[in-house]
Amino acid sequence: MSLTNVAYNPAYTWANPEVRSLESQMRQPLFNEHPIEMGLGNGGAIAVRVIAQGSGYAQQFAAAFPEDPAAVSMDHIIKAIAAFERTLISGRSAFDRYVFDDDRAAMPESARRGMALFFSARVGCAQCHFGVNFSGRLLYEGHVKDSAIFANTGLYDVDGRGGYPSSDRGLIELTHRAADMGKFRVPTLRNVALTAPYMHDGSLPTLQDVLDHYTRGGHKSRRQDPKVRPFVLTEMERADMMAFLESLTDRDFIENPRFRPR
Repeated sequence: MSLTNVAYNPAYTWANPEVRSLESQMRQPLFNEHPIEMGLGNGGAIAVRVIAQGSGYAQQFAAAFPEDPAAVSMDHIIKAIAAFERTLISGRSAFDRYVFDDDRAAMPESARRGMALFFSARVGCAQCHFGVNFSGRLLYEGHVKDSAIFANTGLYDVDGRGGYPSSDRGLIELTHRAADMGKFRVPTLRNVALTAPYMHDGSLPTLQDVLDHYTRGGHKSRRQDPKVRPFVLTEMERADMMAFLESLTDRDFIENPRFRPR
């Protein structure tokens, strides 16, 4: 899942509304056993030792955490990574310049037509992908109580009753409510033209495949969100939708030298 503007997310991971901070999210890939990702056992003691011995890290951590004599610790490593992730702010796409800077030349006519389709009642993308991050509600100073949106997009119907694969059933794994079968968090669409493959499991290779999925109304299962319903796009409208989605690419952000490995 994209880290674009990740600091504003009201929840993290695809299917757990209780993971509400970058720090808590980070512990999953670091320490998960099912599935194993980073595989850091023993509280990450070996990783801490390696980082403490790395060039310059001991001094940098001591400067960042002067109150703690054991400055290089797993808690501080997690805080440092989260602090970096909170700097990943994107807001200079063609869409942003057109809408927020009133730069009429920022978006071509095709992308402007696609934007009208995206926000239209007929197509309905913005019913879920709304807000400045195109992912629904966000958290920010003075606005810290909203919840993330989880939706069943009709991606699967393995049993004729709206079921999802047994290894990947979404929010139901946490809530055990039948209504939560196949519900996953609505992701940001910023820089979406660069983030293939798509959907929570990467099962759709291209944005054209995503458009195909939504125009046919998903699998039309009884558990999918009622907002996911068939609609028709002409060839020009498909091209316009693609142009709008490509207008969400922020080159200033993705090419920022500050975010490259040193």
